[in-house]
Amino acid sequence: MNLRKLSLTKETIFADAGRPVKQPICRAFAVAVVENPFADRFIDDLSPLFADGAELGQRVMPELARLLSRPAVAYGKAAIVGVAGEIEHGAAVIHPRLGQPMREAVGGGEAIISSNVKIGGPGTSIDVPLAHKDNIWSFDHLATMTISSDDAPRPDEIVVIMAISDGGRPHPRVGKGRV
Repeated sequence: MNLRKLSLTKETIFADAGRPVKQPICRAFAVAVVENPFADRFIDDLSPLFADGAELGQRVMPELARLLSRPAVAYGKAAIVGVAGEIEHGAAVIHPRLGQPMREAVGGGEAIISSNVKIGGPGTSIDVPLAHKDNIWSFDHLATMTISSDDAPRPDEIVVIMAISDGGRPHPRVGKGRV
């Protein structure tokens, strides 16, 4: 895997809708920009990208989890594939093997890791869905983070995003979902 750059960001929400939150909510995300070895060509075997996802997760997730003030309760992932690539290239990085290191870093996770993949150019934003790590039906934790990288992806790159949160939405009022 050829990693061009890596950025880790933490945000803390103290208030929303003009009201303080009961407890500050910390959300953190990592943006990794990697070379797409399959740009501009169709390849049947995408398994090298599976390994890239696992490697990124192992490298990034422990540090990302340490950025939160409390243990992570929600997670999500996404990829933006440069225009010389395919949606399937992003899916190959984030689906088969990225999940295990994400779950390990947050102390488990029974629920599917919500995700999103799209094609785009430098500065393209993507909505990264967040959901509770153990209960996909926890409505309080269904949220979205919009993330981008100013200079990525270039045509032959993939932007890989991992996101975690130690809380749900600031003022949830739509019901608990299935508990």
